[in-house]
This record gives sequence, C-alpha cells and structure tokens, in this order.
Amino acid sequence: MDLRNLKTLNVIELWPDLFEGLSPKRAQGINDGCVANWHEGWIPNREDVADLVAEARGEIDMAELLRRADARAMQEHPES
Repeated sequence: MDLRNLKTLNVIELWPDLFEGLSPKRAQGINDGCVANWHEGWIPNREDVADLVAEARGEIDMAELLRRADARAMQEHPES
C-alpha cells in the first residue's frame, strides 16, 4: 500500500497487531503523531510505528528509538 496516496492515515487500522495491549489513549497519541508528521511529508512504515509503540510501552528508550530511525534512514538514503 502506498501511504502517499491516502486521503487519511490511521496507523492503528493499518497495523492493529502492533497496538495490542496498549491503552486506547496511548494508541491514539501515537496515531495522531504519525498523522501530523505524515501531513508534513513523512511516510511511516511498520518498523517506525513498531518502534514508537515499543517506546510507549517502555521496551526501548528515546535514544534507542532515534538510533533505529537513523539506521533505517541511512539504509534508505545511504548518500546522506
């Protein structure tokens, strides 16, 4: 699915299994953040959202979330 062509984005509906066990309020907060950044041109993928959920659950800290995001960005755009 090409997320660039959607009229609306809902990562909870795209990857509901990632949000299992997370409170509705926390899940909606992650979704809202993804939507806001999507409107600015960011295209989330499953790994990005999984890391956001893991950080919300306390499974990883913000430093690890950022390290993983940077690593993915380098894989996608090695010239950067």
